[in-house]
Amino acid sequence: MSRVVVIGAGMGGLAVAARLATLGHDVTVCEQGSTIGGKLGTFSRDGFTFDTGPSLLTLPAVFRDLFIKTGRPLEDDLEILSIDPAFRYRFAEGVDNTNDATWLTVPGTSRAGIRRAFDETLGPGTGTAWERLLDRAESIWQVTRTPFLESPLDGRRDLVRLARRTRDIRTVAPWRSLRGLGRQYLRDPRQRMLLERYATYTGSDPRRVPAALAVIPYVEQTFGAWHVRGGMRRLALAVHDRAVERGARVRTGSDVAEVVVEGGRASGVRLASGERIAADIVVSDADATHLYADLVRTPLAAPAVSRLGRAEPSLSGFVLMLALRDRTPDLAHHTVLFPRDYDAELDAVFGPGAYPPSDPTVYISAPDDPSLRPDDRHEAWFVLVNAPRHGPVDWDEPGLADAYADRILAVLAERGMDVRDRVLWREIRTPADLERDTRAPGGAIYGSSSNGASAAFLRPANRSPVPGLFLVGGSAHPGGGLPLVGLSAAIVAGLVGPA
Repeated sequence: MSRVVVIGAGMGGLAVAARLATLGHDVTVCEQGSTIGGKLGTFSRDGFTFDTGPSLLTLPAVFRDLFIKTGRPLEDDLEILSIDPAFRYRFAEGVDNTNDATWLTVPGTSRAGIRRAFDETLGPGTGTAWERLLDRAESIWQVTRTPFLESPLDGRRDLVRLARRTRDIRTVAPWRSLRGLGRQYLRDPRQRMLLERYATYTGSDPRRVPAALAVIPYVEQTFGAWHVRGGMRRLALAVHDRAVERGARVRTGSDVAEVVVEGGRASGVRLASGERIAADIVVSDADATHLYADLVRTPLAAPAVSRLGRAEPSLSGFVLMLALRDRTPDLAHHTVLFPRDYDAELDAVFGPGAYPPSDPTVYISAPDDPSLRPDDRHEAWFVLVNAPRHGPVDWDEPGLADAYADRILAVLAERGMDVRDRVLWREIRTPADLERDTRAPGGAIYGSSSNGASAAFLRPANRSPVPGLFLVGGSAHPGGGLPLVGLSAAIVAGLVGPA
């Protein structure tokens, strides 16, 4: 039996703790905060409850695998519900020479329904164009799933190895951006805008991310969009309970100040309190930048530090939680309101002189879940806009957060969803708040972005250069988002192996 210390009780840390405890290891999880879940947080007030992190579960097979391999099926502990339709989109007037705004409702996993929705709303032929794009995305998925997403990577030499194994490198087209792929298949600019928003799922710029990210809408529209009854945080609580059930110990309020390295390998951790916990293996679910900059003090980590220094951080997000009176007719689980000039928003967020975009894309998550609102006469809206990180923008500047919240409410009104007279109260979360709560530098939601053809190979590897130290979670390979975080836990458990 090996002694394992896991740094951080986010989803990656809890999932790997459950897997390693099931494999017979003696597992202790150290979480600096007072609660578990990391970015999969929650906020409750006056009967309103909001998920403050991921608002959608895709590729649930990843977590079904976790639960089956650690005991009972997922459905024994959670109720997950298919969402159909999951998304309603609004495109501004003037896009594609339209005089009025266009509203598009995209159904779930029905290819025929998706094709019909595009054809009826955006015009004949747009449904077939989207299908052809998804066919290409499916081919990319089949080529990349096992070698890229379900296996460990360790830098550029893996690119050469995988290129030799790939039957048709043209399928993946690593030289092409997501925007370039959209222009190849989609003539309607509204469809291209819809495709490009999936780049922000990884905190990235669609003009620079690889075309391979087209697998994200493919996965969503093939395997479905899902909601956890009671809120997404229930998933974190269920994984925590499973880890504890399998023998892991989870300690909150246990801030790790150092990964102890002795004899050329990780030998445990030292807490901020001075306590030392000895271990044979250390697994970090902390942000990789924080790990290598603050916790690991050995020249052995130099290669990882160098690689991380070449990677571009992901974007952050500005959040409004709105407690609303009355109900909105025909409100979808997710509503996405696009600006007229998408590139202006991207320039504001990713450009060298970053600033809060004045006309951003607005994402509204409003699950029709009675447990998340005080009664059927009210709604809980989680509103998110893409935002520059804290640092390039000083989100602690007095008055900035409130002024920007007012601007977002005005944008909602301009786009046909004026709720200003329905707001009972609002709660604001800025990138600076996210940085403080999760220690993600600048509030970068996904650690490194996917900007650039080689970005995936600059993302920190699951096996660090320090023997006995492993990385899990959204800032490590294969990336951010619940499915990839779950896959990172499976990869690390495979690298560590049974006790």
